[in-house]
Amino acid sequence: MKLYDLGPSGNCYKVRLFAALANIDLELVAVDFANGAHKKPPLSELNPLEQLPILDDGGHIVRDSQAILVYLAGTYGGLAWWPDNPRGQAEIVQWLSFTANEIQQSLNVARLVQKFGYPLDKAAALAKAPAVLKLLDDHLQRHDWLAIDRPTIADCAVYPYVVLAPEGDVDLTPYSHVARWMERLEALPGYLPKP
Repeated sequence: MKLYDLGPSGNCYKVRLFAALANIDLELVAVDFANGAHKKPPLSELNPLEQLPILDDGGHIVRDSQAILVYLAGTYGGLAWWPDNPRGQAEIVQWLSFTANEIQQSLNVARLVQKFGYPLDKAAALAKAPAVLKLLDDHLQRHDWLAIDRPTIADCAVYPYVVLAPEGDVDLTPYSHVARWMERLEALPGYLPKP
């Protein structure tokens, strides 16, 4: 099973993190992103959106980090990471959506501008970040984990751009419950440190 990967990418990191925690073997294939390898065949044929990561499981192609998490958890992770009931799945998916929307438009955009020079609106991203982190902190004040009272792919999806947020000048110090949640995740067997 191959993961077309970019080391500094938070979206790629979430897949690598989950695979490490769930003891799933992945062959990492480094992509020359700077020279646009993701925009040329064969990668552009695997993912017409020209984005990373891309998972190739024996010819079955999955694109988008959230979709890859669901696929890996459902196929190889067992019920510990992806429950077999719609209620538990919905709890997880709402956090996957939170990652793809609220976290993407705040913590991730700020990092993309600060660390990689993307032409995005960092001020708007930083203005959104406190509300996003407060929502997360309030939830984690009442729960040890994001969904179904145990570590799931929800935690693997949200964690990377939270732990990487300081690279976008986002201050995490006011969010003590988020800090304790990150410590719990980092103490899990198989934890893979941030890139």
